Formats: sequence, structure tokens, C-alpha cells
Amino acid sequence: MFSIIEKQKLSAEVFRMVISAPYIAKARKPGQFIIIQQGGDFAERIPLTIADADSEQGTITIIFQAVGEATHKLATLNAGDAVANVLGPLGQPTHIEKFGKVVCVGGGIGVAPMHPIAKGMKQAGNEVKIIMGARNKGLIIMEDEMKAIADELIVCTDDGSYGRKALVTEPLKELCETWKPDLVVAIGPPVMMKFCTLTTRPFNIPTVVSLNTIMVDGTGMCGGCRVSINGKTKFVCVDGPEFDGFAVDWDNMMLRLGTFKAQEQEAHHRCHIGLHIQEGDA
Repeated sequence: MFSIIEKQKLSAEVFRMVISAPYIAKARKPGQFIIIQQGGDFAERIPLTIADADSEQGTITIIFQAVGEATHKLATLNAGDAVANVLGPLGQPTHIEKFGKVVCVGGGIGVAPMHPIAKGMKQAGNEVKIIMGARNKGLIIMEDEMKAIADELIVCTDDGSYGRKALVTEPLKELCETWKPDLVVAIGPPVMMKFCTLTTRPFNIPTVVSLNTIMVDGTGMCGGCRVSINGKTKFVCVDGPEFDGFAVDWDNMMLRLGTFKAQEQEAHHRCHIGLHIQEGDA
């Protein structure tokens, strides 16, 4: 069992948890993820990126959005409770070195997995500029943590309720034109990452993306997370989660992500009501 040390509600459906996992905290590297499982060996497995870790305290930090039944159940747990199974670290870590100028683009919940990457890039001696985007002010997360890392932080909201009213691709294009970064890293919704690559491609700036696909076992055996990279089949859990953004077949990936959309929406509606009743919000 893995004890929950802290829990914080960041927005209506986004939660931060600090979990005791000493071996994972010691071994993890930026870009890697874990799989959490509750309720027995046949319960749903949830892949979640490690947002931060403290090897001395033996803890890892996850930030997740309650979207399906399993994540809603996870959101009902509190400090003092425990998670049955936590597997990790999984996936290939981010390749970090001194590139020179690096732009990190995080969209929505994608800001969480971007945090250790941006931190690692800064520690490697890079000049790091960070672009954060969300639909509205209430969905902005980890602003202070990113501000502590960035040489420049640009915050965008779709509705203009906070920061700059723009999609993240707008300041990204401006930086490509004027600052000329050596590397761009983008994490967020697939459509956001796709358009980030379309923005950087004319400038021939290497662009790394982190994919969050349907995943079951996290070891490459189920094949659920397969994606097409330069026409070849790769598995996000073992070959990724990071890939060359120019090589990803985005349309195929987004089509596969919609496989269980109806079931996910139904579970979200059902569990969302239950979660708010439990919290006393209803």
C-alpha cells in the first residue's frame, strides 16, 4: 500500500497528491510516469506522469484530472488513505542536455508533466521560456512553480480571463520568429501538440511531444497505446511517452483516443455528481 501524504484540490476537477513511494522517488527521471491501480488486481489502471519527486522524503507528486470512473475514485481519497498499487517509473526519460534556448509549452493538465522537464532543462544550463495555456483562469495550475524556473513565463487563456487572451501557438510563433529557440517541448491535449508542431515546422525547430494514449499494462504487451511514428508502429508506454512531434500521425492517434469517448463521458457524468455530493458541494 502507498500512503497519501497530502491532497490538494487545484480546480473543480484537478487534484494534487503527494504519495509515499520511496523507490520510485529515488529512481524516477523527468518525463517518466507511473500506473496507479485501486481495488484489486482487475481494477482499472491509470497512467499518470510524475509531476515532482522528493528522494529524501521518499515521495512523488501527481496532478490529475477527474475524467473517468477510476480518476474520480482516486479523487475521493484523502491524506491518510492509501493507494493499493503504484507501478513505476515507466517509460523513457526526457533527453536533457544543454541545447541552448528551450521553449516549454504546457496546455491544461499538461503543465504538470512539463514541470520536471522544464526544471531539468534549466538545471542543465539552458535558457528556458515557458508558455502555459488553459481555457480559463480557474484551470491554470502550477504558475508559481513554473515562474520559479522560467527565464520568461507567458500565461494564456482562451477566454482572456487571465494572462494573455491567445492560444499557446501564438506566443510560440512569436518566439520562433524573434528568439529562435533550439528546442521546443510541448505537452497537452493532442490537438494542441499537433498545432505546436505545425507552428515550429516552418522554422525547422526540433519539437518533442509527450503522448498520453489509451494504456492498460504499461509494459508494451497490450498494444493499446500504439501510435504511428514515421509510418512505424511504436508503443507509448515503452518507446515513449516522448516522440519527435513531426513524426507523429496525429489524425490516427486522435481517432484511436476517441474509441471509448462515449463510455468516458457517461462515467464522468455519473461520477462527477457523486464526487460533489461526497465533498458537500451539491
